[in-house]
Amino acid sequence: MEFKENQAIYLQIANRFFENILKKEWAAGDKIPSIRDMAVEFEVNPNTTMRTFNYLQDKGVIYNKRGVGYFLADDGFERTIALKKEQFLEEELPVFFRTMQLLGLSLEDLKAYAAKYSDPSVN
Repeated sequence: MEFKENQAIYLQIANRFFENILKKEWAAGDKIPSIRDMAVEFEVNPNTTMRTFNYLQDKGVIYNKRGVGYFLADDGFERTIALKKEQFLEEELPVFFRTMQLLGLSLEDLKAYAAKYSDPSVN
């Protein structure tokens, strides 16, 4: 995974977890790959991966069964949607609207583009 400089690595790894959850690659109660396995996959220090797991656990997305591993929480999908919506509305949407304003684009202008990029398989 190639990391961006403007965001902490553990949060970028968390975003990859969120993507897996939103794509339903992991379901409620599924065992998550281990900290060590994820560190190898992402080519990062296990401490960085541990920080990701702690973050996800603090947000209630995953939970730990001592001696067994980490699992996706029963409401992990819903929590992920809520977290990602909040992030989008607070961080990405303001930048998007500012760019629209600078470029002189209106919401009407976006309708044609929305139709072009809409994917009916994504709900």
